[in-house]
Amino acid sequence: MSTSIVQVMDLRRRYRDVQALDGVSLSLERDKIYGLLGRNGAGKTTLMSILTAQGFASSGSVSVFGEHPYENEKVLSRICFIRESQKYPDDFKPVHAFKAAALFYKNWDNALALQLAKEFQLPMKRRIKKLSRGQLSAVGVIIGLASRAELTFFDEPYLGLDAVARQLFYDRLLADYTEFPRTIVLSSHLIDEVANLLEHVIIIDKGRIILDDDAENIRGSAINIAGTSARVESFAAGRSVLHRESIGALLSLTLEGSLTAAERREAQELGLELGPVSLQQLVIRKTLDAEAALDGPSPDPVEANPKITRTGASR
Repeated sequence: MSTSIVQVMDLRRRYRDVQALDGVSLSLERDKIYGLLGRNGAGKTTLMSILTAQGFASSGSVSVFGEHPYENEKVLSRICFIRESQKYPDDFKPVHAFKAAALFYKNWDNALALQLAKEFQLPMKRRIKKLSRGQLSAVGVIIGLASRAELTFFDEPYLGLDAVARQLFYDRLLADYTEFPRTIVLSSHLIDEVANLLEHVIIIDKGRIILDDDAENIRGSAINIAGTSARVESFAAGRSVLHRESIGALLSLTLEGSLTAAERREAQELGLELGPVSLQQLVIRKTLDAEAALDGPSPDPVEANPKITRTGASR
């Protein structure tokens, strides 16, 4: 029996002369933490906006919980989408935002929201428009966590938090997910910070999916090798090179794939240094490699301009 709750097939979105999504196909399974990773303008926000019925696709198909999400309250009531640019009514205070969320999300946990507000030192009775950027970010992540929605998207709302508050968010997310599993999608530039949370990684670049795999598989999918140029070149002959960096007579390569025990012994005998490739390094290498095959930038209009409406016109 399939555990997929999101199915996307050949999804495309074009804003005038910009192809924001270019043939995206993917599926999201129930009760898993996903990382949707990529550079600014890669297409992350456009994709999440379409999945949460806040944007239209130019073509392709989208199914969420077995149905199309647009104007579908049965589907949308099971989704929480938290954005960095989240907007609230001018007279709202955090306490009002939480009360509104409690009306919409059937799994809302008010005790958790209040506990998180205390931990994030959020002034509950201050108008939201008077909050600092970090406090505004805290409102968003608290709603995202306390909603306990079956499908929750975090589109980098935690960027306004300082390092201590971000770690608090990561810790609370993991603890609550462990007790109340659901599907969570984290869109982030802070890749190394979220890497240990992720069970599955999707890398998008210029509107195309360039990697879609379990995090465990990805962690062993590349290796750094360094030493004198001649020995490194000899050892790497015939292998796929993701990145090359040289300093004088020394050469460092990022090689795609893993090494056998025999290959590791050979590298050691040659005096070569072997090192792991972090998820962030891999995302950078994969993105740069993909960009080399494409012409020019294709910025995501929704990420670049959050005022773009569903029809693609700016307010």
